[in-house]
Amino acid sequence: MKSIVSFAEWNELVEQEKQFLLFVKSENCSVCDGLLPQVEALGKDYPFPFYKMNVTETPEIAGQLSLFSAPVVLLFNNGKEYARFARFVQMGELKRRMDELVEWGNENV
Repeated sequence: MKSIVSFAEWNELVEQEKQFLLFVKSENCSVCDGLLPQVEALGKDYPFPFYKMNVTETPEIAGQLSLFSAPVVLLFNNGKEYARFARFVQMGELKRRMDELVEWGNENV
């Protein structure tokens, strides 16, 4: 999972990647630390890239995305937010939405 560490890097990512997952965490967040390995493990099963960012290090991105808690898992499709999961993420629902994203991507190649 690659890290996003600047607003410029974020803007470049949104413009260049067709589909991706963004995991947002904060400092000293035990829920974030517990969820991150579970989400990272999904990366091998999906064709789109996974990214992470620390909201403490990049507050301007958090403001742009209207993030008020952590952790947050965001799915993006064609530069737009496709799905959002905040705080306590149900892995089954996350997988279902990721599968939808893969299907959508395959239909629109």
